Amino acid sequence: MKMEIGIIGAGTMGSGIAQVAAQAGHKVWLFDTNHAALEKAEQSLKKVMNRLVEKGRKTQEEANQIIGLVHTTLNYSSFNDCGLVIEAIVENLEVKKKVFKCLEEEVADDCILASNTSSLSIASIAASIEKSDRVIGIHFFNPAPLMPLVEIIPAVQTSSQTLNKAKDMIDSWGKKTVIAKDTPGFIVNRVARPFYGEAIRIYEEGIADMAAIDWAMKEIGGFRMGPFELMDYIGNDINYTVTETVWTAFYYDPRYKPSFTQKRMMEAGYLGRKTGKGYYDYSEGAEAPTPDTNKVVGEAIVWRILIMLINEAADALHLGVASREDIDLAMTKGVNYPKGLLQWADEKGIQEVLDGLDKLYLAYHEERYRASVLLRQYAAFKRKFY
Repeated sequence: MKMEIGIIGAGTMGSGIAQVAAQAGHKVWLFDTNHAALEKAEQSLKKVMNRLVEKGRKTQEEANQIIGLVHTTLNYSSFNDCGLVIEAIVENLEVKKKVFKCLEEEVADDCILASNTSSLSIASIAASIEKSDRVIGIHFFNPAPLMPLVEIIPAVQTSSQTLNKAKDMIDSWGKKTVIAKDTPGFIVNRVARPFYGEAIRIYEEGIADMAAIDWAMKEIGGFRMGPFELMDYIGNDINYTVTETVWTAFYYDPRYKPSFTQKRMMEAGYLGRKTGKGYYDYSEGAEAPTPDTNKVVGEAIVWRILIMLINEAADALHLGVASREDIDLAMTKGVNYPKGLLQWADEKGIQEVLDGLDKLYLAYHEERYRASVLLRQYAAFKRKFY
């Protein structure tokens, strides 16, 4: 018999993880303090299963079985027999710590306690309970049933047994797992920061408008969505908060500095698709802006953002955040980049990437554009031996 799984938080992410676990055959307990949220999650799961039946991807019997495996609850005591509990609530460290303290009183001694946080310290969360070696980060990407990547983040307290059991479990759910060091943003939310930040900087400098930047990144760069489209999809409140969290956690490193442009959008309530207005207007009848499709300008935009992304990937590798393979896998499977950034760097040429970064640094004299030590070392090595 498969172990029972507990999920805390019946929002989009929590209910999505519950669906993934149920589809893998686990009995799932979905907890929330809000009864209406639980009812909404139940109805949402039924709608999703009905659509899968209509499309021929599930039989009615399979759909009914999955629905029947998800049980909603208002009490932590329902987690008594769970082998794994995943927290997927608000990105607030103190709130998460309180939840984990309450959890420890209800679950078995060998139950793994995981957080779905996208950027907060797993070590800090683990320190809130007595048996901290069973705490780990298990970060899904939205929507959880569709996105293949899951970041596994052991804290300094996490035992090797907890890490291995957690990874094996998520692998068994058909997900692509990568192991990341417990540093701000882990892999994806650290490496991807320039995709948003440098795009906004280009806009603020008046080099191109939002529509032109998005067009360039899609049509020339090969990305599925442009940065402004993606920020509107994620939500400017969420994207800004992650940026600010990473920036603060890295002791205000200029590479991760948030922008006033996005802060003002958040303050105005222009959060993107969910509010009907963000960088673009999503109201009924609104016309999409026509981008300036100047190829020369577009290529410059793509190159500037790309070398900043490559620089982040190289620095993550240099500082041991993850392996080369996991960094590239994370960016292709977690945010649908057209190829791994380190692979991209090899194809473009390390020296060319380094020259591009140095050119930006000379133009701005900002630490934001400092090149990773790894890029310099690798370029020097190739000059010497090749």
